Amino acid sequence: MEFAALGAWLLAAVAGTYLMATWITAGGLLGQATKVTRYPVLVLVGHPLAAVAGLLVWVAYLATGQAVYAWGAFAALLVVMLQGFVLFTRWLVGRGGRHARDAGQEFPAKAVILHGAVAAATFVLVLLTAVRAGG
Repeated sequence: MEFAALGAWLLAAVAGTYLMATWITAGGLLGQATKVTRYPVLVLVGHPLAAVAGLLVWVAYLATGQAVYAWGAFAALLVVMLQGFVLFTRWLVGRGGRHARDAGQEFPAKAVILHGAVAAATFVLVLLTAVRAGG
């Protein structure tokens, strides 16, 4: 299960990198339109940074087998998931409403769904592994 979580985490990272590249090429921060659909800068920066930090902690767990690292990675995923939910809700508001379109509207819905689904699977796998690891 530990390596399934690693694989899911890496797949989520690839999909997230694709979404970030799409957003940047569509204008990034300069392409953000209205206040309603604008992505908070701290969340835009924090989401991938927390994900990478959590992934590094997960690798530390895989290398050592110490439960504290599994729980640390899970804590990082909690932060990542909350930030991801903020980004997702902002994306949904901009897609269907009367608000101006912005750089985030360039995201293919399938990529957003894939990223979220794999991230949710990662969250569950890491939680189950951490519980099994104890601590």
